[in-house]
Order: sequence, then C-alpha cells, then structure tokens
Amino acid sequence: MDWASIFIYDTTWAFAVEILIRVIVMFVLIITCLRFTGKRGVRQLSIFELTIILSLGSIAGDPMFTEDLPIIQAVLIMSIVIFLYRLCTWAMTSFQAFENLLEGQSLYIVEEGKLVLDKIKKGKMSHDEFFAEMRQQGVEHLGQVRTGLLETDGNFSVLLYAPEKTRYGMPLFPKQYQPVEKIESGVYYACMHCGYVDHISEPDQLCERCENNCKEWAKALNSQIVR
Repeated sequence: MDWASIFIYDTTWAFAVEILIRVIVMFVLIITCLRFTGKRGVRQLSIFELTIILSLGSIAGDPMFTEDLPIIQAVLIMSIVIFLYRLCTWAMTSFQAFENLLEGQSLYIVEEGKLVLDKIKKGKMSHDEFFAEMRQQGVEHLGQVRTGLLETDGNFSVLLYAPEKTRYGMPLFPKQYQPVEKIESGVYYACMHCGYVDHISEPDQLCERCENNCKEWAKALNSQIVR
C-alpha cells in the first residue's frame, strides 16, 4: 500500500495554491448566491429551496479541485440557477397554482380535537411522528388542540383552545396512550386511531368515525395546557 499515492498522488505545491484560490472564489460565490435568494433561503427549507441549495453545492464542488474545469463555467451555471430561482419566485407570488405545484399545500392534520385521517395519509406521516411533533409543542392530548396544520416546510402550526374550552381528547404520551381493558361508567374514551371521543360500553366497541373500524380505546384526558 502506497500511502503517499493515497494522500498526495500527483498533487504539486502549485496546484495546492490553485485549490486554495478556487475554494475561496467558490465559497464567496456560494455566499453571494444565497444572499440573492433572500432570507427564506436560510430558514427551514422547502422542497424548492432545497433543490436550489443542492444545485449550488453540486456546481461549486467540482471547480474547487478539478484542474481542467474553469471557474467561469461555474459562475455561468450559478447565474442561470439564480435567474431560474428568481423567475420561479416571481411566478409563485403571481400564480397560486404554480406555488402549489412547486411547494405543495398546507394540510389540516387536526380539526376540533380529532385527527383528519386522509390528510395524515396524504402527508405521509405516522401517528408516532405526529404525536412527537405535538408533544414538542407542549400538547398533552388532542382535546387541547383546535387546529393542527402541517406546513409546506414540514413544520407544525397549532391553534389551541382557550383553557376553559379544553375538551376531552386522545392522549399523546405513551403511558396514557394505552388500550383500556375495563370500561368505567361515565368516563370518556378516545379512539386510538382517529381521536373520536365517546362513552363506550365495551373495550372493543367499534368506533363510529374511524374508517379503519378501529376497536382500541384509550382513556380520554381533559387537562388544560400548561405554558
């Protein structure tokens, strides 16, 4: 094994200096291009913005160390990418349909304390992923949530009920999110699949709302949210 070949190969001091210059130039170009994308480019990225960032990274990488690739070609490509970004941004602000095509639409995951199952499937997310997002925002059960929205950038926006209007809802923490084996009279229970709350007579009673004919129920909570 030739360690010199692995780490150095045919690299000369002259080419090392050239790499230094190329990296500095491309580094400055990347920062300049990101500044042209506006402030949204450095926040939580949408699919469209992530495409731009990956494109810039790919364009900038090769000229940093490829000896026969002139920097002017990278500058030209970056300029075209930024132009396309600006053009698409203008089109998104002018035409709602075009924005929906590129970035998608926000999805209502929770409405009036219950899960919107078809939107959860459309958002390609599991119950566990949703529960984790809600817990991170301090939500203990769905009865505290008036509206839960999955934004186009993957973040969750939550509107809560006023404390005095908190309802009974499906628990979101593992210890409470357990199927009951014995039914207590006068107690509310929540369907573990859709969040529907009702008085039930049997632990395997069929949920009236659930499309999957769920028969598992957890004891519903009505505690107020603590901020």
